[in-house]
Parts: sequence; structure tokens; C-alpha cells
Amino acid sequence: MSSIILLPFNQTATLSVMDRAMQYGDGCFSTILVDNAEPRLWKRHRARFESSLARLSITFNDWAELETVVFKLATSTQNLAQRSVIKILFSRGSGGRGYSPMGCQQTQVVVTQAQWPERYSEWKTKGIELGVCEQRLSISPMLAGMKHLNRLEQVLVKAETESKGYLDSVVLDANGHICETTVANIFWRCGKTLYTPYLKDSGVHGVMRAEVINTAIHCGYDVELVDMGLSVLWDAEEIFITNALMELVPINRIQQRTYQNFQALEALSKRLYLC
Repeated sequence: MSSIILLPFNQTATLSVMDRAMQYGDGCFSTILVDNAEPRLWKRHRARFESSLARLSITFNDWAELETVVFKLATSTQNLAQRSVIKILFSRGSGGRGYSPMGCQQTQVVVTQAQWPERYSEWKTKGIELGVCEQRLSISPMLAGMKHLNRLEQVLVKAETESKGYLDSVVLDANGHICETTVANIFWRCGKTLYTPYLKDSGVHGVMRAEVINTAIHCGYDVELVDMGLSVLWDAEEIFITNALMELVPINRIQQRTYQNFQALEALSKRLYLC
């Protein structure tokens, strides 16, 4: 069984303090860009949900109902802005004894709507500078790739980033490999090859990351998934970051290294109709 809770703009609801999302971060979520009443990359969001829920052994079968809710919300009269955000959160629900999920029989799905962060428009146009976090993400193959609800590491690296005056930062994993930024996946280009972290041990398999990987070949680029240290960025000709809400954002500077040639980003943006 499952229960879908819909919360349009500025509406609230209560969730039991015994819900496992609150007690243990037991679930997953995704944030969807709504552009001109269309939930962008919905199929990729759903595919990642299905994979994550299967890995977490959380039962949910009401995909047709959820899709109806999402598309109706995207086209609602309350969605007055050209762009907005729909967030979907899955929780295993209440029940179980301690860590044990036994007895949890009603999956909770919370669907909320919010304004699109207008700052991303400036980021896409002007680019941003990245810091480099000293804190590192743990190695956790059991959770790697999922956008699970345990986001304490992201809270800590974001706090570090803000304390240093940056909008975003490169984050390494415990092995010293580039993983992602505090809010996005990262790509870098050398010649006609795009590189992005493999993410087999840490990080999130972003839906826009998947879209870029799939589209790059049509723009004449090869893509390699790699485990590499920070120094490879100093030899890169181009760096950009991606997520579902910001789409593609150019990186102008990391520490003393500046970047000015964004040919891959421009080609991908045209192919993805993001210009």
C-alpha cells in the first residue's frame, strides 16, 4: 500500500514523528524542473526512483497515479511562473522496531511545489567560481548513485562552502577522487573527450548528468567515466556542472585556474534546447 500527499505552493501537512524518513532518513527524493508546464526529464526521474526503491526494498506500484499528480500539478493554475520546482519524497513510512523495516506496510509519497531558484539564471549566463572542500564524502557503494534522504554530508560540505564565500565547491571522496560539487554533477573536457566521475562509491547519478552523457555523442564528443584526483582539472580546457534545476552551468575559475572556452557546453545546450 502507499499514500500520496500533494502539497501545492505554500501549503503544509504533518508527517508522523515516527515516520522513518524523519527517524532514519529511510527513503529517497528528487527535484523536478517544471518548464512551461512540462515536468522536464520525468522519465529519467521515474527510472532513478524505480532503481532506488528497488535497492532500498521500498514497495511502490502506483506510478500511473503519481504521474497524473505530477503532470496535473505542473499545469495547475497556481503554477503562474514560467519555471517552478516539483519535489517528490518517498518514505518507507512508519513502523518497524529500531532499524528493522519489518512491519512497514504503507509507503509515504510527498509531492510539493516551490519556486524555481532565480539565481540559476545568472549562474547559467555568467558562470561561477568553485571552491574546493576540505571535507570528503564517505565511501558507500550500498548508497552510491541514489538521491537518498541521508544528506548530512551535503549539509556539512555546503556549510563549509558558504563559510569560505563560494557559491559551490568541488567535493572529493575519501579516496581523493573527484566526486561532485555540493549541489551538482561535474564534467570536464580535454580535446573531444568529456570526463565525469564514475560515482560507483559515492555521489548521485543525476538525471541531467545522464542526459548529457547520452547527448554528448551526438555533439561529436566521447564520454569517459573516471576515478581521478583534483589535479586533472588543472589540465582541463572546459568545466561545467549539471543538475535537473540549474541544467548546465559553466565554471569560470577553480583556485588559480581560469576557464574561458565552453564549446562543449554550448553544443550540448543547443542539442538539449537549453539556450
